[in-house]
Amino acid sequence: MMKKVILLSLILTFAATALLAETVTVITKENAIREYARFFAPVKANVRYNDRLEALSMEGDWYKVKYGPSIGYIHRSAVEKRAVAAPASYSRKGSSVSESEAALAGKGFNPQVEASYKRQHPDMKFHLVDSIERYPVADRDIERFIVAGGLRQP
Repeated sequence: MMKKVILLSLILTFAATALLAETVTVITKENAIREYARFFAPVKANVRYNDRLEALSMEGDWYKVKYGPSIGYIHRSAVEKRAVAAPASYSRKGSSVSESEAALAGKGFNPQVEASYKRQHPDMKFHLVDSIERYPVADRDIERFIVAGGLRQP
């Protein structure tokens, strides 16, 4: 009888924990779960737009999250508490929206907003912005830049 009570208590505890667990959704194209609540801390896992993470706690501006077998930290600016529709749901007959377009839409941008902005600012060289976005920079290089420049890490 005592074993049944203990087993039932454990099941209720786990069920309550699961119900109270908060889920956050990645809203950036890609990001990292980090070992510590700090930018440039070692990466434990990489996440992509629309990945859902179990939020375990909040420490300052960082969520402590669980993603698969990894537990680590992600900055609150990279996630939202709402579910983000999968890119496939944006598809219409004869057209589709890429993952990057869906990511921009998740941040409040979409092709129509960008086109409107380009019309309002025809002298701006948007192709340079696109080129910069494609240029990969390693975390260690960014950290060296911050240290060499005497900057404060966010």
